[in-house]
Parts: sequence; C-alpha cells; structure tokens
Amino acid sequence: MRESLLCLFVAATAAYLLTPFARQLALRWGAMAEVRDRDVHLLPTPRMGGLAILGGLFAAFIVASRLPLLSQVFESGPGTIWALVVASVVLVAIGMLDDRYGLDALTKFAGQVLAAGIIAYGGISISWLPIGGVFVLDPLTSVLVTVFIVVFTINALNFIDGLDGLAAGIAAIAAAGFFAYSYLLNVVNGFDRATLATLASAACVGACLGFLPHNFFRARVFMGDTGSMLLGLVLATATITLVGRVDPNATGSATLAPALLPLLIPVAVLALPVIDLGMAVARRTWAGRSPFAPDKEHLHHRIMEMGHSHRGAVLLLYGWALVLAGTVVALAFLPAIVALGIGALLGLLVFALLRSPPGRLLSEDQPHAEAS
Repeated sequence: MRESLLCLFVAATAAYLLTPFARQLALRWGAMAEVRDRDVHLLPTPRMGGLAILGGLFAAFIVASRLPLLSQVFESGPGTIWALVVASVVLVAIGMLDDRYGLDALTKFAGQVLAAGIIAYGGISISWLPIGGVFVLDPLTSVLVTVFIVVFTINALNFIDGLDGLAAGIAAIAAAGFFAYSYLLNVVNGFDRATLATLASAACVGACLGFLPHNFFRARVFMGDTGSMLLGLVLATATITLVGRVDPNATGSATLAPALLPLLIPVAVLALPVIDLGMAVARRTWAGRSPFAPDKEHLHHRIMEMGHSHRGAVLLLYGWALVLAGTVVALAFLPAIVALGIGALLGLLVFALLRSPPGRLLSEDQPHAEAS
C-alpha cells in the first residue's frame, strides 16, 4: 500500500507542477477552446492539459520502477506496461494535434484503434469471457474484444468531458475503484498479475487529483482530447488487466463473494460516461446526425437546465459516480445486502440533492466549460 500511495503522491505532484507549463505551451501553439454556440464556457481557454496528466503518470511509473514490489510490473510479461507507455504517447500525440487543428472523427478513431492495437500486441488483452462459465478466447477474438473495450472507454471519457473538472473527477473516482479492488486481489489473494492494475490506477488517481486544482471551476486549462483519451486508455488498461487476467473460479473466498465482481466494477465505475455515451449515440443517430457530432444535451447539461450551477452539476455527478463505484467495490469487503443497502441510501441522498432547489454552493457561479 505504501508504494502505491507514494506513486499516487508523485503523480499528483508532477501533474500539479506541470499543468502551468502545459497551459503556456497551449497558449503559444494556439491550442485554444474557442467559444461556440454549443459550448458553456465564456472565454477562450487553452487545451492540452493532458500533457501534465501524462507527465504525472510517467513520473509515477519511473518511481515505481525503483520500488521493491511495483518494480515487478516492469519485469513480468512480454511488454505489458511498456505497451501502455507507447500507446499513451501515440494517443497523446493524436490528442495534441486534435486540440490544435481539430482532427476529423475518422482520423481520431484510427488513432484510437492504433493505440488499442499496441495495448493488445503488448500482452494486455482479454483472455476470457463469462459465457457458459469461463469461455477462453482465441487470439484473434481476444484482440478484437480488447480493441473494442479500449476504444469504447476512450470515447466514453471523451463524451463526458464537458464541464470544468468533470472528466478528471470521474476518472479519479473510477481509478480509485479499480485501485481498491486490484489492491485486494494483489495483496490479500496474491494475484501478482493484478499489480499492473494497481499501479496504473494509483497513478491515474494521482494525476487527476494533481490536475483538478487547475481544471475545477473556473478552469484555467482544459485537458482536451490529449487528456480525456489518455485517461480512457489508462482506465481501459486497468479494466482489461482485472477482467482478462483474473480467473473468476480462483476468487472463491468469502471476501470476494461474487465471482464476476471484476466484470461489475468497470461497468459501475464507468457507468456515467457509458450511459452518457449511449444516450448521445442514440440521440444523434435518431436525429440523422453523426454519433460523433457534438451537442449540448449531455447529462451535465440537463442537470444545469434543472437550475443547478456549473459547480453544482459537477459535484452531483461526482456523487452519482461515488455511489455506483462505491457500492460495487463494497461488495468485495461487505456482505451483499449491507453493501447494496448503503448504496441505496446514498443514492437516495444524491437524488434528493438533485431534485432539491440549488443552494448557495450550487447556484452562485457562471458556466465556464467545454461541450463535447
């Protein structure tokens, strides 16, 4: 735990210190989010904050490579974490070009598939699915499923990046859920192959927390596609490592009650962006538009239409993410009825806050973020 927390702290510190430099680079290069009709921010704002997030992740990886336990991640398997490093660089380069020049959807999609292919080629792939028990995938199907999960997660995070601090906060909550469960698998049950998920999740939490002070309302810099695609890649890697590398038949202890819990965690922690992505695709397709065509009808926009402020909408969405992620992760530590009961109570509390008249904290500010 101490090594993981150290990496989290290093990632947070590096991301916090590097964000002003990323902001200055964006200003000089002209990578700006201009104000458009569909946006809710009021002033042009520099993008490319994802460069600081990448710096935080890499700083954590460098420190981890020198630690007794986490250094095993760099010694095991044909590639693994190095595949994540290379894929991250590729995806960040594409994100930078998009933040500056505005790439078309097909070009970005091709870049996402390339990054996902690097992940799969490096040995990070789904090896089984819960079909009739444990169904082992052949190599080609394994790669295809892996690429789908990576691309889907990248776009889910990208779709929800619409308010100051929203994507970074949701990613931090998701990564914290992965960290809690992967750490349990790694330390309590001795699944060494969960160590990559532990490191990636801890580094992701730290990088997001370090970036948030610059990105929360009012944001001085946006992460842009440089950051949102990178966070999606890291979360997808954690998902694949947990789901594809852990045999559910081996998780028979009382503390890991549901054998399919590794599959439920990614669904829960990414529920909000996945729901938002699904609704956006259905909405845009029904209207005869491209699924990638931006609009102003995301979940956060609808919450703001109810009278909640920019900051209030973000905090409420944080609450929903915490409830969903916390409930599922709690199943690994508590009896199911207790975990579900606590989750239901917290869910009702967040719903009551959503429906109640906005208070001072949730009303007296002005919108200032980017619509996706």
